[in-house]
Amino acid sequence: MADLKYLAGYSGQVTESVRQLIDDGRLAGILQKKYPNPHDIRTDKALYAYTTDLKNRYLRQSSPLSKVVFDDKIDTVHQALGLHSFVSRVQGSKLKAKHEIRIGSVFKQAPAAFLSMIVVHELAHLREKDHNKAFYKLCEYMQPGYHQLEFDFRLYLTCLDDGLITL
Repeated sequence: MADLKYLAGYSGQVTESVRQLIDDGRLAGILQKKYPNPHDIRTDKALYAYTTDLKNRYLRQSSPLSKVVFDDKIDTVHQALGLHSFVSRVQGSKLKAKHEIRIGSVFKQAPAAFLSMIVVHELAHLREKDHNKAFYKLCEYMQPGYHQLEFDFRLYLTCLDDGLITL
């Protein structure tokens, strides 16, 4: 029986429906049909350009990004899917701030919609530090259908863990 650790916060009805799809062997096919296209962003430079473009489109007034990279060390269960770091340091008489975004390497091979979802999530942390109502409203503004994408990505991770989908 599949371990549904990525769906821990969802209701029993939802997890039972997902478990039934897995048992019937249909979940991976549904996801592959719904998200057939992988993205073509393979390098950190391309990821930085992609992220900066989204930031400039939706968050022009926010601070610039100093680094955006794929990170092999991010553990999808314990450290989520990406990290947004805010580093402050004193430089002379000024306080300099750097914003860094690290995206889990699982997104190198994931469908394009999932990469977009995690980049939007991390960009939203530029304005909202906590996962509150304003945070998710901003995510939904930048990526319509954000909540469905996040849920589908949790299903995708479940399929990866169970070997139902291979990268």
